[in-house]
Amino acid sequence: MNAITSNPGLARARTRWLKGVVADGGRTRESTSLLVLDTAAAIGFAAGLAGAVGAVPSIGAMLPWAGLMALSGGARGLFAMLATRVGAAGAEQGKLRLRRRIVETALHRAPGSAATTGTLMSAAVDEVDAIDGYVARFLPARQAAAVAPFLILAATALASPVAAGILFATLVPFILVMALAGGAAADVSRQQFVALSRLSGRFADRVRALPIVLAFGAERRESDALGQAADELARRTMRVLRVAFVSSGALEFFAALSVALVAVYCGFNLLHLLPFPVPEQLDLGRALFVLALAPEFYAPMRRLAAAYHDKQAAETAADRLAALEGERPAPAAPAPLPPAAPGIVFDAVTIRYPGEDTTAVSRFSLDIAPGETLALLGPSGSGKSSLLHLLLGLAPLSDGAVRVGGIDLARSGGVAALAAWVGQNPLLIAGSIRDNLLLARPEACAPDISAAIHAAGLGPMLVKRPQGLDSPIDARGGGLSGGERRRIALARALLKAAPLLLLDEPTAHLDARAEADLIATIDRARAGRTVIIATHSERLAAIADRVVRLGDAA
Repeated sequence: MNAITSNPGLARARTRWLKGVVADGGRTRESTSLLVLDTAAAIGFAAGLAGAVGAVPSIGAMLPWAGLMALSGGARGLFAMLATRVGAAGAEQGKLRLRRRIVETALHRAPGSAATTGTLMSAAVDEVDAIDGYVARFLPARQAAAVAPFLILAATALASPVAAGILFATLVPFILVMALAGGAAADVSRQQFVALSRLSGRFADRVRALPIVLAFGAERRESDALGQAADELARRTMRVLRVAFVSSGALEFFAALSVALVAVYCGFNLLHLLPFPVPEQLDLGRALFVLALAPEFYAPMRRLAAAYHDKQAAETAADRLAALEGERPAPAAPAPLPPAAPGIVFDAVTIRYPGEDTTAVSRFSLDIAPGETLALLGPSGSGKSSLLHLLLGLAPLSDGAVRVGGIDLARSGGVAALAAWVGQNPLLIAGSIRDNLLLARPEACAPDISAAIHAAGLGPMLVKRPQGLDSPIDARGGGLSGGERRRIALARALLKAAPLLLLDEPTAHLDARAEADLIATIDRARAGRTVIIATHSERLAAIADRVVRLGDAA
């Protein structure tokens, strides 16, 4: 997820990706049409103004022109309002579809992805929001700018070909200057967007780890780091503004120059004081019509220049979001896994995480019988957790094969559908104990919940709490001991009634009594299931049918 480069191939890929995002059911075309109609109304307003002034002092002759002027002025306000609303509606639809895609990608990203929670949150929120201005403002403004100035030019040419030539002559150098300014704007905008994403991701990650930061007294260091990232973002933002002011100044210079030249020409033409011959003689009505249209000639370019930063932000976000989507593995039709306790075969399995030089597991082979309880013993870093993560689709299979119930793991997409999982740090959500249990099976009935509570030994803990299952807990398990958190996770796993039970250090950091109680609970719960336990505990491993020490099994 690097910044945009100037590679033409990447630029074409980015354009194709943005076109897919912007498939908004014609809203961009509608918004563009409304902007073009606004330009047509501007021509009508100029004609009404010139006609009304030319009809002075006859009130009867002025009224139709005044009516045209009033009607055109009202139409301009209406078209501008509708263009804004239609563009915003199209952008909202595009963002909604894209945000769904990014969230789905984040939930199904490739095993071993280095993307942090903060980075993914920034992508789903800030980077998706960067598409808003591109769809709502830039695309309609760009398409309208390709048509509207030429409508103005054609209308001007009907009244004064020379004035039309003046307007066109100022347009050519303006386009060259804007192209140069646009290149500079693109570079600084990319840098600013990368800095914003970095700051957002870092802030979200540090908020999540706030208790650890406070526990180690690192709040000053992290505050300084966030301050430096914020200062970098501020500097890059000021660079964007400087370039924006330069491009805006260039636009206003040429717009003012064109109006001034047309005004000078019309004035001298009316007074017959031009120092050179021209093939036309203007009257007051035609001269006023041309003067009223001259500022409108650059209005579509003003609108486009105001939205140009939206384009740069969207292109930067597009590269980052497309790269994130590129990390998602290609979907495959999953093969059905057996509903009964499965046998599992690891055949010369190698696991290497992206960006790592060494393997987490190297050529590991093992055959686990259906219904067997296996304990994996080994020192930290020997790959116990990686093997469990591989089964769940959370670790990359670099080489070898895994078969579950005779089905290749690559075809099944992981065993999550038939597995219950208890990790080293059980996941809890803010809510009640009941809410946390029902994550495994939302439709579970009261008898099934009671059975899981009894099997996991949660009864004594619930008795101490007046609200029982409805006792509130926070996402960090505040007020719960380590054993209680693990029992909640175990009860949740048992509630799923899965034929495969994966346990990763379920008794870690428990005292001897709590460990013994939890071991007894696991021993009762393993009946009828294939169970794999990754542990350092010899006491827990003793309940297994077989113990494999990874150093001996490679």
